[in-house]
Amino acid sequence: MKFRVERDVLADAVGWAARSLPTRPPLPVLAGLLVEATDSGLVLSSFDYEVSARVEVDAQISDPGRALVSGRLLAEIVRSLPDRPIDVVVDDAKVVLTCGSSRFALLTLPVEDYPTLPDLPAAAGTLAGADFATAVATVAVAAGRDDTLPVLTGVRMEFEGDLLTLAATDRYRLAVRELSWTPQLTDASAVALVQARSLAETARSLGDADAVTIALAAGGSGDGLIGFEGSGGDGRKRTTTRLLDGEFPKYRALLPSESEAVATLETAAFTESVKRVALVAERNTPVRLTFGGDELVLEAGTGDEAQATEAMSAGFDGEPLTIAFNPQFLLDGLGAINDPVAQLSFTTATKPAVLTAGSDASAGASYRYLLMPVRLSG
Repeated sequence: MKFRVERDVLADAVGWAARSLPTRPPLPVLAGLLVEATDSGLVLSSFDYEVSARVEVDAQISDPGRALVSGRLLAEIVRSLPDRPIDVVVDDAKVVLTCGSSRFALLTLPVEDYPTLPDLPAAAGTLAGADFATAVATVAVAAGRDDTLPVLTGVRMEFEGDLLTLAATDRYRLAVRELSWTPQLTDASAVALVQARSLAETARSLGDADAVTIALAAGGSGDGLIGFEGSGGDGRKRTTTRLLDGEFPKYRALLPSESEAVATLETAAFTESVKRVALVAERNTPVRLTFGGDELVLEAGTGDEAQATEAMSAGFDGEPLTIAFNPQFLLDGLGAINDPVAQLSFTTATKPAVLTAGSDASAGASYRYLLMPVRLSG
């Protein structure tokens, strides 16, 4: 095997393929990155039996072939090389990289022991890469991180006609995002529960693709896989991930159908105020919000602890209200509001509030962030 490739092209390709390599692989070969020089270009792949990644990029192929090398080591080496073309050649049991005056020789792993990557399921439809990346980022933030509750570590993807709905919850907050996509079949209907970390990494790295193809077996079953594919200036990327099993909470029943009070605030100013006041909030202690008239008062800290108070203008329609939230959960929701105005809707001080964009009612309805309040002592 022998080829030449641009440093930035190889660095991006290796980074994509190596992103899901296990830290402690059950088999040594699963720590490897499969490098294949073909007549059509250079292909790099990884697979840990849960997530697969494959990227194809342009390269000057002198001698086709394949080799398996340590993925993390290759990624570190390529990142450190100067911005010059890289020559790669297999020499006996080593892969030799030469870039300018730098030369590295990596031991190969037994390529014949490497598992075959799964095929993509049938294409279900497409959507813009930027829309996909934004939607996933705003929802995945609410997914759980407790692996003992695997269902809550996922993002539920619902495909119904030309509407794609994403939802995630960790029991303390719920994020829901609706967006349009182009299905292969106009009456398409399927559901998939995808591991949030894997989905977020995939969506972020496909954000510059003109179109992302979502591949899913009819009904979201089949081989229990979902696939994503997209092309950009840095090559053609493809990934599959195994779906999570289990029953996702019936989240729509949690969203209140009406509200008793509504607050309207400038998103940026509200975010900065929460950040400042939260500086004195000890771990697991809330920030208190008191709404009344045209003012919001934010408070944190009690008794002998450090304390902070800040007031800001706010539009408020309803009876005066004091409610408390985990400050990081509140900031996560505000960070997902891509709108200069944020709107908080309340029923009571002890029931969940709903955060949406406030400038446009239709735009606000596409993203909803439900947040459980923290019960105040006394």
